[in-house]
Amino acid sequence: MKKLFFLLACGTLLLNACSKNEKPITGDTPEAEAPLPQGRRCASMDVLKDQLAKDPSLAGRMARIEELTGRLAKDQSLMRLLPDGSIEIPVAVNVLYRTAAQNISLAQIQSQIDILNKDYNGLNSEYGSVPYYNSVKAAVGIHFVLDTVVRKSTTRTSWATNDAMKRTSTGGLNAITPDSVLNIWIVGAMTGGVIGYAQFPGGTAATDGVVIVHSCFGNTGTAAAPFNLGRTATHEIGHWLNLRHIWGDANCGNDFVGDTPLHNEENYGCPTLPHYSTCTGTPIEMTMNYMDYTDDACMYMFTQGQKTRMLATFLTGGGRNGFAQ
Repeated sequence: MKKLFFLLACGTLLLNACSKNEKPITGDTPEAEAPLPQGRRCASMDVLKDQLAKDPSLAGRMARIEELTGRLAKDQSLMRLLPDGSIEIPVAVNVLYRTAAQNISLAQIQSQIDILNKDYNGLNSEYGSVPYYNSVKAAVGIHFVLDTVVRKSTTRTSWATNDAMKRTSTGGLNAITPDSVLNIWIVGAMTGGVIGYAQFPGGTAATDGVVIVHSCFGNTGTAAAPFNLGRTATHEIGHWLNLRHIWGDANCGNDFVGDTPLHNEENYGCPTLPHYSTCTGTPIEMTMNYMDYTDDACMYMFTQGQKTRMLATFLTGGGRNGFAQ
């Protein structure tokens, strides 16, 4: 198990993208429409690296959030400052579609909301039989409710990670009250095989939220295997709530959580269990954690340490306090 670090280690983290040996993606490509993705690729760390370079004050804001997270980890009595019971997250879904299929149905959108409520509350079918890590699995206690659906037709065949989909001025849709509503942008395709990305707490309000490719959203309609069980949104919202990839975006890296094992790197597909790491202590990797890169069918848990990190964001100064009022 890793030692929990409470200060933001920007220097190490920012040398790593969400997937190894891939360059950050910045430009839009209006060429042929991308095929359905076959391997998970999240661009959240690419986007964070770019935002930190453009806004030097962001590092300070994120460091303060880390300090707050550290205090909560040491003193669980701070939980009393959170609302009694579950925190409710209103969700605005902004659909940017080029084809009729990409204009996903309300049923597909609602299926994703239902999945989030199961995954974040330990109600998913796999939760009762988590192998090896039953003692640290966690129901986070966050509920999601669909607030608004906005739709816009576009001629764009592919979107990059430069947040163009989040601005009306660049062909997208502006965020809806992002201080108290989780905005999710649904797009037809993304460059470089990216299937989603999120903005971490502390970032600019105008671009705050999550982006997901339509074929990786929900469990019906256009949702396509191996990302057809809604876990892409579970993963990306984990980033939005300040979780890092479980391998720390480095070989045997640090995800700032004390009860997750060291991973050599990301895992893909559905690894045979137990899957051992060659990092210190050769622990069994937590390939079933939502913050790995495994297929939807093979990820199904958060840990108590991850729960603490997520709930810390709802405290005053945590970046998501507007959702806890």
